[in-house]
Amino acid sequence: MAAERGEPALRVVGRRALSGAVEVGGAKNAAMPCLAAALLGDGPSLIQRAPDIADVRGFCDMLRALGAGVAHDREAGSIEVAPPAGPANAAPDHLVKQQRASFLLVGALLALGLPCVESAPPGGDAIGKRSLAIQVKGFQALGADIEQLDGGRIIARAPRRLRGARLLLDFPSVLSTENLMLAAVLAEGETKLINAAQEPEVVCLAKRLTSMGARISGAGGAVIKIVGVDRLRGARGSLIPDRIEAGTLAIAAAISGGSATLRGVRKRDLIGVRDKLNEIGVSLENTGGGLAVRAAAPLRAANVQTMPYPGFPTDLQAPMAALLSQAEGESEILERVFEDRMQHIAELRCMGAKVSAADSSWVKLLGPSPLTGRIVRGGDIRAAAALVLAALAAAGESRVYGVDHLDRGYAGLENKLAALGADVVRVG
Repeated sequence: MAAERGEPALRVVGRRALSGAVEVGGAKNAAMPCLAAALLGDGPSLIQRAPDIADVRGFCDMLRALGAGVAHDREAGSIEVAPPAGPANAAPDHLVKQQRASFLLVGALLALGLPCVESAPPGGDAIGKRSLAIQVKGFQALGADIEQLDGGRIIARAPRRLRGARLLLDFPSVLSTENLMLAAVLAEGETKLINAAQEPEVVCLAKRLTSMGARISGAGGAVIKIVGVDRLRGARGSLIPDRIEAGTLAIAAAISGGSATLRGVRKRDLIGVRDKLNEIGVSLENTGGGLAVRAAAPLRAANVQTMPYPGFPTDLQAPMAALLSQAEGESEILERVFEDRMQHIAELRCMGAKVSAADSSWVKLLGPSPLTGRIVRGGDIRAAAALVLAALAAAGESRVYGVDHLDRGYAGLENKLAALGADVVRVG
């Protein structure tokens, strides 16, 4: 596989059993909603345990462009946001197009009463169609007039204060639930989000907004009630641990034939992951120092379907594919959240994974497959992580490209793997 001159990669020498302990960082998927919420207070907000990843840094740049004061201490993992007195009505297009979570700024700016809010089409991983229809429909029900231009640009015009409404979400989308929650906290009257996402990151945002003075109940369930208030204050607090990073590291320990202790993890956030790993032969048990991960030999084949929380998370589907390539028997994975999230399968096959059938959302793997080090490329955050995990189990040396994707979602993944004994280093 050709690489651009000077393009970074992770060089991994496989077949080393991991062991030791490592700290899991703050949740990527909770950071951006809480940063957007910081715009809504009438004073500064402090977010602690923020992961030092490209998406967080890019979101901070968008807040600055809107006029907010942002002090990001990357070493300490803290971000202080001073909301602007008169925010701009749109973040720069080139920043918006770098990540999907940028669209959260539309909900926050509408809540602040801006008469016109604009957004370029948000970016993010190319994993299939990711419609904004649920959010657009919700904004309209809250009183906004939405115009979608050719090319995907959105212009939202709204009254000074949105009005509460009963919103039935066609799908329990995490981003939609969060965005509509942001829009509704300062609206007039009561809003009900029905068929809301139940992910821990949604609960994290609800708790953050509540600490700012919002009136929210039901987060973590299918119906969230929001009673609008006149103002919010600044707040301080820590993000929840990143359950996707925890799952990735747990799978890394298992695929290497080793064990690990994950510190700072909440076992309850890993319900769907824990049960499926137990079925395969990987135990996750609470210890005094965190969550102990141990894999039995041999690993057992399993069938996996991705679903909204508390089901198995779509963000761990690609890492799980790498693990199941090493399990005895035939495993099947069905991706039910995104329709084009199997792009890593071709690269796993290149490394030696036995794939009996596959399409854009479904794959059958026959294991255990002897993997061999290869030059491979991850096309999105989780695909790149999956290839790094496969390289841990492979004979010889691998080079995994697509590190720019990896850096959007993981803070120094190679350093955490190295701390567990992996032979992995960034090159190029």
